[in-house]
Amino acid sequence: MSEFISSAERQNNIASLIVRQGRVSVAEIVDLFEVSAATARRDLETLAGQGRLERVHGGAISLKHAPPELPIMERGQEQRLAKQRIGQAGAALVRDGETVLLGSGTTVLEVARNLRSRIGLTVITNSLPVLNTLSGLAGITIIALGGMLRPSELSFIGHVTEQALAEVRADKVIIGVHAISLENGLTNDYMPETLTDRAILKAGREVLVVADHTKVNAVAAAFLAPLSSIQVFVTDDESPADFLEALRQNGVRVFSS
Repeated sequence: MSEFISSAERQNNIASLIVRQGRVSVAEIVDLFEVSAATARRDLETLAGQGRLERVHGGAISLKHAPPELPIMERGQEQRLAKQRIGQAGAALVRDGETVLLGSGTTVLEVARNLRSRIGLTVITNSLPVLNTLSGLAGITIIALGGMLRPSELSFIGHVTEQALAEVRADKVIIGVHAISLENGLTNDYMPETLTDRAILKAGREVLVVADHTKVNAVAAAFLAPLSSIQVFVTDDESPADFLEALRQNGVRVFSS
């Protein structure tokens, strides 16, 4: 078939095939289009570069666009059991005596709930729900980052928050994201918060991203950071195995609960 169509036509056909069936393997492209495995891989790399698919080991999958993020009070019940397990797993990676920076969002909040009995922790946060969850506990010192309150997320963002972040350092940063993919890295859907989240990522020696499977292989409007900016990914057991393996191959420690 390859001798009768151009590479651009073949790539369009491959993209259409992925839309119809959700994924395609290199071997399948070789059989269908009578091309070499190297050509098939180049086609997939080209399409991934155009943002038309998500490249995975052995092939590609359709690129899922993350839906708009609901306010935090409405997201509490979404993937609740998965987030609770992720919260337990994320908290287990925090040692007593450490300084940890907790970002905003429902999954990070579950981490905070599992830190309430810890001793000697210092917690830095821009999340009002995290402040409320951990305040008044004898074993935890709270550093609250001020700034402009984002009502839907109950988080503090903006210039004042970023200035405060420049003055603190943490052993670990634990942050949630709206979407994560191999090609597009970490993305969120609220652009004004992006600079604050980037400042959060820079404030710790180790960055842990906590996200359930619905955030995986998805992309949102605002680019936050490449995958190389994180060291640990904590998710639930429904996240795709090939995605998790790709993270491991890129040096990211993966915990799936």
